[in-house]
Amino acid sequence: MTAAPLAGKTAFVTGGSGGIGSACAEALVRDGAAALLMGRRAGALESTRKGILERCPGATVVIHAGDARKKEGVVAALDAAWALQGRLDIVIPTVGGGEIRPLLMHDEETFLENLSLNIISAFLAVRYAAPLLARSGGGSIVCISSDSAKLVFPWIPAYCTAKAGLEAFVRCAAEELSGQKIRVNAVRPGLTRAGSTAALFADPEIYRRFSEQKPLGRLGEPEDVAAGVRYLAGPESSWVTGQSFAIEGGNELRRAPDMGPMVEQIYGAEAFAAVLAGRAPFDE
Repeated sequence: MTAAPLAGKTAFVTGGSGGIGSACAEALVRDGAAALLMGRRAGALESTRKGILERCPGATVVIHAGDARKKEGVVAALDAAWALQGRLDIVIPTVGGGEIRPLLMHDEETFLENLSLNIISAFLAVRYAAPLLARSGGGSIVCISSDSAKLVFPWIPAYCTAKAGLEAFVRCAAEELSGQKIRVNAVRPGLTRAGSTAALFADPEIYRRFSEQKPLGRLGEPEDVAAGVRYLAGPESSWVTGQSFAIEGGNELRRAPDMGPMVEQIYGAEAFAAVLAGRAPFDE
């Protein structure tokens, strides 16, 4: 009987109860890996664990509640992952996100919050996982970027900046860690179904506005992203590092959707008009 391709491997997934994080974890354990899921909400993690085990009986899935933006939490979760099999092979930092907020509505705190959520969360996972991956003889790290790292999305400047910065970090880490046989890559999803995007998927006009810029004509599902992550995490991609793969229905062949109506809906017509006129409405 042929062994599962990831048999004997240990995976660490942050944001483990999120749509993309849970789908990535399931793809990994289905192919034989043991997985530790980290997230801030123990109840949501446990629900995710039970769901994965129902669909993948006999898999090894454990959970660890903690904050992916705090060193102490990340180190404790990594120690727990190592304890599963005395090794670490795959790291998937999925924590991220952002808000629709025009440049003239940001201050230094809100802008830095986006950078922290998307870059610091990945940095901590990579920084403290790398020595464990090296002790295991190498491994694979796959970060979650966004098509906003390549496309210009007006009205989400902090998120675009954060994801572009994340991809620069991926390339630097891939170069520096290559001597330890650690590969570092990323995927660039487009708008993908998750708890945080449920309202966008439920709005027919927003769905139309996004999907019409995608040659394949639909928005993403977590499993679409997980399939790319699984490839980059496994032996099939053993000669791939420092890359970011677009998984977004072809959106980068066209342009970003018009998000102006969403800004107006969130902040009001008067505030949006002020931004368009070059004024900072929160300063007025």
